[in-house]
Amino acid sequence: MATDTDTRRTPLRVRLADLGRELRSREHGYIMVLAVLVGLLGGLGNLAFQFLIDAFRSLAWGGAENFVQRFSEAPLAFKLLVPVAGGFVGGLIIHFVAPEAKGHGVPEVMKAVALKGGVIPRRTAIGKAVASALCLATGGSVGREGPIVQIGSALGSAIGQLLKLNTARMRALVACGATAGIAATFNAPIAGAFFSAEVILGDFGAALFAPLVASAVTATLVSHIATGADPVFLVPEGLTLVDGRELLLYAALGLAASLVAVAFMKSLHWAENRFDSLPLWGPLRTTLGGLGIGLVGLLAPHTLGNGYEGIAMAMNGELLLGGMALLLLVKILATSLTLGSGNSGGIFAPSLFMGVMFGGICGHFFHAWFPGWTGEPGAYALVGMGAVVAAAIHAPITVIIMIFEMTRDYALILPLMIAVVMATLMSQKLQRHSIYTFKLARRGIDLLRGRDQNVLRRLRVEDVMRSHFDSIATNAPLADVLGRLAESDHAEILALDAEGRLTGIITLDEVKRALPQIDVLGRLLVAQDIMHEEPPTLDPGDDLDFAMQQFGRRGVMEIPVMDPADPGRPVGTLSRDDVIRAYNRAIVEEDLAPSLGSRFETALVRRVTETLGGYVLLQVEVPREMRGRTLGELDFRRKYSSQVVLVCRGGDGDEERFSLPDRATRLEAGDRILVFGRREDVGRIRNL
Repeated sequence: MATDTDTRRTPLRVRLADLGRELRSREHGYIMVLAVLVGLLGGLGNLAFQFLIDAFRSLAWGGAENFVQRFSEAPLAFKLLVPVAGGFVGGLIIHFVAPEAKGHGVPEVMKAVALKGGVIPRRTAIGKAVASALCLATGGSVGREGPIVQIGSALGSAIGQLLKLNTARMRALVACGATAGIAATFNAPIAGAFFSAEVILGDFGAALFAPLVASAVTATLVSHIATGADPVFLVPEGLTLVDGRELLLYAALGLAASLVAVAFMKSLHWAENRFDSLPLWGPLRTTLGGLGIGLVGLLAPHTLGNGYEGIAMAMNGELLLGGMALLLLVKILATSLTLGSGNSGGIFAPSLFMGVMFGGICGHFFHAWFPGWTGEPGAYALVGMGAVVAAAIHAPITVIIMIFEMTRDYALILPLMIAVVMATLMSQKLQRHSIYTFKLARRGIDLLRGRDQNVLRRLRVEDVMRSHFDSIATNAPLADVLGRLAESDHAEILALDAEGRLTGIITLDEVKRALPQIDVLGRLLVAQDIMHEEPPTLDPGDDLDFAMQQFGRRGVMEIPVMDPADPGRPVGTLSRDDVIRAYNRAIVEEDLAPSLGSRFETALVRRVTETLGGYVLLQVEVPREMRGRTLGELDFRRKYSSQVVLVCRGGDGDEERFSLPDRATRLEAGDRILVFGRREDVGRIRNL
């Protein structure tokens, strides 16, 4: 039994290591501790990001405050050259340092969580912070929330990679980073947690939501200590629901706001397509976008930057109807130019700006038509602000809570709820994807279809197909067909003409239908009489999602794969079972790889990962005496009471490949293996 003296004599390093092992063994406690750490880093990251914006703005315009005024008073040359310079330097950073920093950031986080196990390159945080700060400081029509979400998520991912966490924990830490960014930026801890649950994870389970809350509280506390607890927007007094009949008008506002959101999405995607089609170097595209920003600023300087000054003016009733209409249209143009050209920033603040202008426009009309029972236009401006954002990001719960936390005003919560819900429903009817998921859908990543289809879309037919296939001549007798089918390990036989070109396929179903006639016509029937003459075919470059659709539509078990250079000539076959095995392999590799880090160490790895029940995972370079032998010959299960669960092959400049082994897998020099077993058993392998 340990005494107090023994405890005092134990080195601090050993006690800390014991504490770390104890925490790791307690799943919930461990992730909560890490969530607080991520929240702290996210809060500090938000402060650093704001400091960077202010520093660049002071350098560009002579001061960080009153941006619109400073831009308006600047010489004409400065109004054009500063955004151009910001676009060029930001483009260089994106091109050479962090390509992931391009655009508004949140889709990249969603992709990392859904498809990459939460792994985000560590350079992303710095690259995104600098590129976005430059864009915002020099006038880019973007917001801070997209960059800070990506920055916070990258910090969470970096911690997960450093600690070699598994996929579930990695995804949780990435979501905690996003939560911390939103909570600290808007002083909105509840909305930050709901944003990650609703948008990033799509899961409101208590096990995941608790770490999000811990991260949000920590990040918001850091923000309160550094900058105070004031709301982002000060709502004028008297903005309230005047009459219950107004709810009908607010519902109409929500429906109309969806049209603004969809128009913004289409404008942004059109601009992205146009800029991407230009035969220009990436930094030159962002430079061209910077020139467009400067020109737009000459027309309406309030549309530059995050637009918070314009939002406050609209809610206070300081803008005329025509001015709000102009600012709405110009803001859509300015944001499309900024992000479409490849510059870095968020879409949340621009959406707020568009919403407040559109709501103010509707409020003017409603108040003029029904003066006796409608509130001030500023009330509709505030509600419109939330309606357009919700219609753009398809996250009504997050938006309702966020608008409340940003304003600390409860008077318009009922109009806000009805408008946000109506806007979201109508937007989903008009545009299936949100502004976040549409960007991914353009790349073939449809998060709304789920993880399964996206995994299959990453795999190609050529990676899974069998180059060997059984074939028979088109004029072969039925007896030969039956004999070939009996000997074949394939579900179908390809019927080929004299030149080796595909004429059809013969399946067991066709043979069964022909069996009753075999006694009478056995000598007369040939392969051509029973073959399926228009079989489905695949190209080696097709993805497996498309292949599975073909299997489902045609009801076959195997599909011929054709030579792209000669479409009539088969080069192999793809079976449904092979696709399923490839999918299962990819899912396991995706889940295991993040817990092993982005790479195995190239030297001998002797790190043991704790699991449950005394079992461990050991990573090790293949010992010399095992090289050149198959796993069946080595018989790990009998000799070491352990199992090789993953093999990593490649490195030193080559792309590493993770694969699930079988008994025929031959280990080679340079391979790394992941061995699972009890500590004492894998210890014997360690000693090799």
